[in-house]
Amino acid sequence: MAGELDQVQSDGWRLPRGENSLREVHGSIAVPENAGFWRKLFAFAGPGYLVAVGYMDPGNWATDLAGGARYGYTLLSVILVSNLMAILLQALAVRLGIASGRDLAQACRDHYSRPVTIVLWILCEIAIAACDLAEVLGAAIALNLLFGLPLIWGVCLTALDVLIVLFLQNRGFRYVEALVVGLILMIASCFAI
Repeated sequence: MAGELDQVQSDGWRLPRGENSLREVHGSIAVPENAGFWRKLFAFAGPGYLVAVGYMDPGNWATDLAGGARYGYTLLSVILVSNLMAILLQALAVRLGIASGRDLAQACRDHYSRPVTIVLWILCEIAIAACDLAEVLGAAIALNLLFGLPLIWGVCLTALDVLIVLFLQNRGFRYVEALVVGLILMIASCFAI
C-alpha cells in the first residue's frame, strides 16, 4: 500500500497508464523523408481538418451569419472570447497528451475515483447528445426546407452518416479525413455560390 501511495504522489496519477481507447487514432503517420512538400502537407493537414470541422460546420456558419446580419458587430466580442477559450482548451488538451501520453478521458480515468469518472462520463454523454441533437434536427429541417423531405426521413438520413463514418473509420482513418475534407470543401463551395 505504501508503494502505491508513493507512486501516486510521485507522478500524480492514481492508476498506471492503461491501453489507448482508440488504437487506430493513437499512432503516427509514416511520411518518407524524401516526400515532396504536398505529401508532407497533406499528412499533417488531415488531423487539423478534423479539429477544424467543429468550427466549419454549416450550423456554426449559419448562426454566425444570421447573428452578424441581425446584430452587426455587437456580438463580435462574444465570438472572440469563445474562440480564445477554445484555443486555450485545445492547447491544454495537446499539452496533456504530449506530457502524459493520455487523452482527457484517459487522464480522468487514471486520476479520479471510479464514482467521479462515472459522473463525468454521464455528463459528457449528455453534452454529446445535446450537441448531436441540434445537428441532427438542423440537418433534418434543412432537408425538409430544401427538398420537402419529411422530418422523420431527414432524421433517419442524417443518422445514416454516423454509420458511414464508423464504416470508414474501420477501413482506416485516412478515409474519415478524406470524407471530412470533402464535406468542408462542399460547404465552402455552397457558401461561395
